Amino acid sequence: MLKIEKLSKTYDTVSTPILSALDLVVESGQSVSIQGASGCGKSTLLSLIAGFDSPTSGSIAINDYCLRPVKDPAHEIDNNKSASLQSKYVDEFRKNELGIVFQSYNLFDCFNAWDNIAFTARLKGNYNKHYQTELMQQLNILQLAKKPISQLSGGEQQRCAIARALVHKPSLVLADEPTGNLDEATSQAVSDILFDVCRKMNTTLLVVTHSADVALKADNPLWLHAGKLFTDKALTTPWSHSP
Repeated sequence: MLKIEKLSKTYDTVSTPILSALDLVVESGQSVSIQGASGCGKSTLLSLIAGFDSPTSGSIAINDYCLRPVKDPAHEIDNNKSASLQSKYVDEFRKNELGIVFQSYNLFDCFNAWDNIAFTARLKGNYNKHYQTELMQQLNILQLAKKPISQLSGGEQQRCAIARALVHKPSLVLADEPTGNLDEATSQAVSDILFDVCRKMNTTLLVVTHSADVALKADNPLWLHAGKLFTDKALTTPWSHSP
């Protein structure tokens, strides 16, 4: 489960907050898509959730982990599992809980497809050959296992990137424009696979996209505008979660 409360982000060089008291709750196994104009803060939001940046205020909770402002003296590290994370714990959080699908794939040219996908599971220490084989079969890339990355098409590379994000069984997958570099037909196929596999694995999925077709595949399509999330493009009523 992903729970974001009163999340704000302000940069010293910008007077208007990028994100302003933003709230979001995504239950385990559910999917959310976020659309919005360029520069509205979509990538900033993903960066904060992934722990690449620290919020100005507010909190981001994923299962037993909670990310808060690094310099917040009211939330020091303690021995409780749900204690706030300081920067030295963020890598552990990403390794245990997070899968990331990058628009630019971010695969290793020196590895073949199999070793690229296995990388995160080996890093986490839960590498399972049978599970990876099953996952690659679902993504229809098992036949590419021994091929160098340079010999794969864009759609094939993106499927490898999706498999790598899922192979260590994360609780949350963040996808940043996962079909932005693909043609329309390949985009539909790859996005269908991403949503379907996450649902089957009960993995929470958060997708940032400019594609309305991709966005509508999500259980909860949202728009980011003026630092807050809205339920539709009309941007009249901020999104809220009722338990």
